[in-house]
Amino acid sequence: MHRVSRRDLIRIGASATAVLPFVAARAEAWPARTIKIIVSTPPGGITDAFARVYGDFISTKLGQPVIVENKPGSSGIVAAQHVKTAAPDGYTLLYTISSTLLGSRIVFKSLPYDADKDFALVSITPSGHLPVIANTSTGATNLQSFVEYARKNKTSAGSYGAGSFAHIVAARLKQDFDLDMAIVQYRGEAPMWQDFLAGSIQLATGSYQAAIPALETGKGRAIGVPTTLRVKKLPDVPTFLEQGYQAKVFQLTTWTALLGPAAMPSEIVERLSALMVEAGSSERVRKTLDIFGIDDAAIDVATFRKIYSNDGPVWLDAVQQLGLTPT
Repeated sequence: MHRVSRRDLIRIGASATAVLPFVAARAEAWPARTIKIIVSTPPGGITDAFARVYGDFISTKLGQPVIVENKPGSSGIVAAQHVKTAAPDGYTLLYTISSTLLGSRIVFKSLPYDADKDFALVSITPSGHLPVIANTSTGATNLQSFVEYARKNKTSAGSYGAGSFAHIVAARLKQDFDLDMAIVQYRGEAPMWQDFLAGSIQLATGSYQAAIPALETGKGRAIGVPTTLRVKKLPDVPTFLEQGYQAKVFQLTTWTALLGPAAMPSEIVERLSALMVEAGSSERVRKTLDIFGIDDAAIDVATFRKIYSNDGPVWLDAVQQLGLTPT
């Protein structure tokens, strides 16, 4: 019979002590500490606003702080890479725009992540119908009059991210109407609208709320809506389809989304998804949706997967058809 020496006891005790933190971490009930939402855009735009209002609701329901950290850059690549490499424990999440998962595959030669494999889908949040705003210096009152202006004058259009809906709008107008129009990329909506107000760009597409300063100061005028429905805050502004422009690319739904690292436990994904949907009925979220002129709140993970699976290929084809040169 082997006798356990004092040295053996010390060694066994040390090993057990080393394992305890790991076991405790595995057994820790989620959430037991602060949750961080990494936002792929700067403060001030719709993605940032959604992350904060939904994050506050989740914080209240879970009884833990939820903080938002903005990591803009390269159309969401910086934020996506950060979350991809984070521990899949439900404490680091990503809030980003659709192009981070879709358009960026075509816009960039290579990505430091696999959009289909490196993330767990949690909830999709429709970003509404985005109006196209022309600088009043162009004299444009509708799509056709802007095209006429752009054919005669040096013109620039803003995009809040490569491969974003705003990028698609500008590139498609340039292509279909044979315009010599430069497309300027920004890290989110806020800096794009700042340049618009300064007169540096003549055209911008983005959320209604972010465009308010341009509209209220008289420096911008909505000339159309590149979707099938009018913006409820701008009922007199016709869609592109109503103006005779029938490009199918503008029938796509634009969205932002909440995601986590791929290996995040399914029970955490489902819990967060349910909380996002529940938040959609809260007074504060409904007020935020109204400010942005959006009708639909967060959608559950099962529906998100269907939309991503069904609409994803259509979106990718639309971006690819633009003939954008990968950077």
